[in-house]
Amino acid sequence: MLNLLHYPRLLIQELRVGDWLVVLAGLLCVFYLFQTLWSNEHATKVQIRLGDKIYATYSLNQQREVHVHGKLGDAVISIAQGKARFAKSPCHTQYCVHQGWLTRAGQAAICLPNQISLELLGETKPYDSLNY
Repeated sequence: MLNLLHYPRLLIQELRVGDWLVVLAGLLCVFYLFQTLWSNEHATKVQIRLGDKIYATYSLNQQREVHVHGKLGDAVISIAQGKARFAKSPCHTQYCVHQGWLTRAGQAAICLPNQISLELLGETKPYDSLNY
């Protein structure tokens, strides 16, 4: 009778050299694709949208607080040391505030009830399914 507690050990003992090479090649492929396709670009600007219109675009190099009057009231957006975030929002859930600091190009924070969104922009615009 086969003891189920020893099954993983039996499976590892059954693997041959070719099996280990396939596993190693797969791991190397995943690592390579992660490094080449994942966006690690630092952002240079923050774009603030109010509804469906661009409200303003600011450089991330200067420290400032931006007050934006949305549908529910004033939201405060903090920009400091190359990053941006919602500091205050009049919405009930505060998901946008809890999102925290955004640092990489392509990251976004959205306050749906107040209809305000932030998107960090880099030198090149990353493509996604919306752009396709």
